[in-house]
Amino acid sequence: MDSPKELLDFYRGKKVFITGHTGFKGAYLSKVLMMAGASVTGYSLEPPTEPSLYDLADIGEGMDSVIGDVRDYEKLKKSFDASSPEIVFHLAAQPIVRLSYREPRLTYETNVMGTVNLLECIREGDTVQSFLNVTTDKVYLNNDEDEAFREDMPLDGYDPYSNSKSCSELVTHSYTKSFFADREVGISTARAGNVIGGGDFAQDRLVPDCVRSVKSGQPMVLRNPASIRPFQHVLEPVFIYLQIAKAQYEDKKRQGYYNVGPDIEDCISAGDMTEEFARCWGEGFKTEIRPDGGPHEAKFLKLDCTRIKETFNWKSVWNIRKAIEKCVEMSRVYIRGEGLEEILRQHIEEYASDAEKVWR
Repeated sequence: MDSPKELLDFYRGKKVFITGHTGFKGAYLSKVLMMAGASVTGYSLEPPTEPSLYDLADIGEGMDSVIGDVRDYEKLKKSFDASSPEIVFHLAAQPIVRLSYREPRLTYETNVMGTVNLLECIREGDTVQSFLNVTTDKVYLNNDEDEAFREDMPLDGYDPYSNSKSCSELVTHSYTKSFFADREVGISTARAGNVIGGGDFAQDRLVPDCVRSVKSGQPMVLRNPASIRPFQHVLEPVFIYLQIAKAQYEDKKRQGYYNVGPDIEDCISAGDMTEEFARCWGEGFKTEIRPDGGPHEAKFLKLDCTRIKETFNWKSVWNIRKAIEKCVEMSRVYIRGEGLEEILRQHIEEYASDAEKVWR
């Protein structure tokens, strides 16, 4: 694993294209790249939530931000060609399981054809040397068995969101074999676990629901306290995405598909995570268990991250307790009505400093 300084120095002056830059994870990635000195172009819909980290942390300042839909191929290609990117990160998606049941067509159009459209832009151009498609841990065939998923296991997500991301993976694999076998373009997919962090305001996500509970003074409603997820701070996958994209830029043989998740001991239940949030927050936070009979969601998700650890000598930097502490820190700033740019920068710098010790 490169040191944080080596990793970020690589991106200085690089032309980077990010889809989904107005989203939660996209905002973090955009900020890290801008702090590293990259020339960043973002292409995305308007921020998916109100409020949003993108607005509260002024992410659009210092980058070329294009508001557009990845389903709109002509507009996407125009923005892509104008930026002449060397490195592309694909994060644009309809990412909510429950919404995918209500809007399956929108979900498939965005998550599958959005991927096709972006790969077409890369195929028809000649500037890209590294492409990373960010998918999800939910791409696997999941029978709720007590076994961590490995990259060689079958892809067959259950719900429309998970299944559409499985399809996005398969599209990427097909393009890699069909069109890029003889071209110097490194292409990988990264299957990330559940990310948490300050500045997430999405619906039907655990930490945002906790923060809304504190802000409103109402109990946090917990639907499935026994469900196990590979929770990790958002900066964990962001930094490994940067490492994958750098490695395959320098050597195409490093391309592949990688699980990106926490250590097994940090795969905890929703109930345990909520208890840890309550411990960090202190007084003023209450929970209420209330199953709502909603649509099917997997009860068990763990990732075997042996491949990425062996390939890059990667080690997790912030464990689940530290991750939740960082969520609480930023959430307190938000609830006080302050902007989030300064604390976002502080968290990125602190993560890089801690990683310097772990990765050496």
